[in-house]
Amino acid sequence: MKIAVPIFAFAALAMFSCQNTTTTTDYASYVDPFIGTGGHGHTFPGAVVPHGMIQPSPDTRVHGWDACSGYHYSDSTINGFTQTHLSGTGCADYGDFLIIPTTGAQKIDPQLNHESVRPYASTFSHDAEIAEPGYYSVQLDTYGIGTEIASTERAAIYRFTYPAHSEPGVIVDLDYSIQNQRNNDMQVEIVGDNAIKAWKSTSYWAGDQSLAMYAEFSKPFTATIVRDTVTDTDGAVYPRCKALLKFAPTTEGEQIDMKIAVSGVDTEGAERNLAAEIPDWNFNKVRTDARQKWNDWLSKIDVQADNDTDRRIFYTALYHSAISPNLYTDVDGRYFGMDHKPHQGNPDKPVYTIFSLWDTFRALHPMLTIIDPELNNNLINSLLSKYEEGGILPKWELAANYTAEMTGYHAVSLMADAISKGIADFDIDKAKRAAIRSAIYDPDSICASPRIRELLSPISKKYKNDLGFIPWDAEKESVAKGLEYAYDDYCVSVIAEAAGDTATAKEYYDKSKAYKEYFDPETRFMRGKDIEGKWHEPFNPRSSTHRADDYCEGTAWQWTWYTPHDVAGLIELMGGKEPFVQKLDSLFTADSALEGDVSSPDISGLIGQYAHGNEPSHHIIHLYNYAGRPDRTQENADRVLKEMYSDKIDGIAGNEDCGQMSAWYVLNALGFYQVAPGIPTYSIGRPWFPKATINLPNGKKVNITVKNYGKDNKYIKSMKLNGKELSEPFFTHKDIANGADFEFEMSATPAI
Repeated sequence: MKIAVPIFAFAALAMFSCQNTTTTTDYASYVDPFIGTGGHGHTFPGAVVPHGMIQPSPDTRVHGWDACSGYHYSDSTINGFTQTHLSGTGCADYGDFLIIPTTGAQKIDPQLNHESVRPYASTFSHDAEIAEPGYYSVQLDTYGIGTEIASTERAAIYRFTYPAHSEPGVIVDLDYSIQNQRNNDMQVEIVGDNAIKAWKSTSYWAGDQSLAMYAEFSKPFTATIVRDTVTDTDGAVYPRCKALLKFAPTTEGEQIDMKIAVSGVDTEGAERNLAAEIPDWNFNKVRTDARQKWNDWLSKIDVQADNDTDRRIFYTALYHSAISPNLYTDVDGRYFGMDHKPHQGNPDKPVYTIFSLWDTFRALHPMLTIIDPELNNNLINSLLSKYEEGGILPKWELAANYTAEMTGYHAVSLMADAISKGIADFDIDKAKRAAIRSAIYDPDSICASPRIRELLSPISKKYKNDLGFIPWDAEKESVAKGLEYAYDDYCVSVIAEAAGDTATAKEYYDKSKAYKEYFDPETRFMRGKDIEGKWHEPFNPRSSTHRADDYCEGTAWQWTWYTPHDVAGLIELMGGKEPFVQKLDSLFTADSALEGDVSSPDISGLIGQYAHGNEPSHHIIHLYNYAGRPDRTQENADRVLKEMYSDKIDGIAGNEDCGQMSAWYVLNALGFYQVAPGIPTYSIGRPWFPKATINLPNGKKVNITVKNYGKDNKYIKSMKLNGKELSEPFFTHKDIANGADFEFEMSATPAI
């Protein structure tokens, strides 16, 4: 999309254009951070660097499902700019340390916490808004102030361009957060006449989050600290903590800069982070360096497209795949652990946070095993550290907290996949202990509240280990959990085998076949059973009651296909390849209507009952390949690439989910996908670009060349790997680890 450039940004842009970079192609120019900020994508447009600790971005609303990132493109007011955000999640948290520059009287009353717009909010226009990788700017119309932001990993620099005014200022709001989180404690201190440090503790999705900040201004200020309470219209009482900063009068176009850094440990850590990463007041250098970091990341894959729209979609997807997980280690190596204690770590092997593993094990981490295995190993080692500190592997970790959100124990998938590809750089024995601990029922010895412990180690694990299946009348989401546990237990077997424990490997391999317990041969759907083994009645494969039925954010139509580690076994259950294909065909042609008391809003991006907007469906298209119908994989991949992704603000079919939706696009646009992480095999789909090159970290290249290219030529006529004809639509990680050359010839008609 075209975004008008505010006047105050022209000078910075001109300066930037003269900078020399080590990357000859400006890949960042193809990124549009506004993609996904409309609809239900839940992304944000702020200034970040790859996997950065800080995410400064505008907040336009407080409440509602579409406030998960703090920003929605449909809004016309900005509350201010907070320093932490979640990208594409279905739950909200963060929105810490709001900053808003002001002119005139600083209005903080009436504060009504049930409303999404705060008293000091400013109107703005998208015509005066810019979002680029590592940079954001907007004109705050209420105050006449231009605001620019650029960032490093742990710090950000703001540039406020003021009008001539007798009362310029800045509000620092500590009690503000996305969806009104409970503020347990807030501390703020003015340092001299140009700095402020603060610390806060909140409870929300992350049950006990602590965050510190330290900020410096380029112009001295006077400060008033507000410490009181406000009462909402429903009688609810909220604590307040704000710092109202005032500067000497400004002249027209006067710029006041603010440098800010955060730390999960303490304000001293935030101050050190700031000193290390932004030691001076060179805004343009921070902006230029941020863009170079993005170009370095984006250059890992070079695609040649016949139009800018495709480039924009692809590189924005690659951009979104690097927002999280987020760095959580200070420059000195300290970080906050799952035991809620500071730890001294290695800054060269940092710890990360925000592990949306129910989503990201499917495509994001497999993608990282190709383009950045070192980072992927650092992420795995982070998970193992969290296991040691907290007592169990996380399944949705946020700011050193177990949220226990979603199902399965998919951290084992990351470890098994790295092992299967021969790239594991972590303690295999520790990984085995951690994997087994996650697979058994034992809610004790976990550093979390009793409620969270029961969610991390639910009774469903006891049923799957002792009874062999999970009864629907004993546990919600029984079918989804049972199918996910079966796959995860396969991953445990891979880890145990690598550790030399063949007995445990066999035990968990046998457990991985438990998916068969849920298959009803009469309906040919995965169904719930009661504790006596009787099918759950009545049964409707289109029925959905969000998080309260036998499935998780889906229906029987979507979950029946979840046996990624044993597709051959599912084909056999279905009666062979032909009936399997017929059943798959019916998935894409079934009535898209959902039934149930409260249908899951996550079931989106529907083609029939295939739901691309949510993760349980993401591997399904590639199952045709296992049944000898690659043409079906190719035509359905083509349809999803065309229909479910665009360069519009609502260009993502569902929640972005911390990079999973985007990583799916990246891999499938290259022409392949991994159905089962832990089995190092990639399924070939439909290459989207006439030429693409994956620049491997070892200096080798994977070249993908397409003959007879055309958007209407969606079928593969022939395919070669290193000059040798491929007889089946699969290849292994070993085939590409040291570089490879793929050659596809396309056709408008199927090859079979």
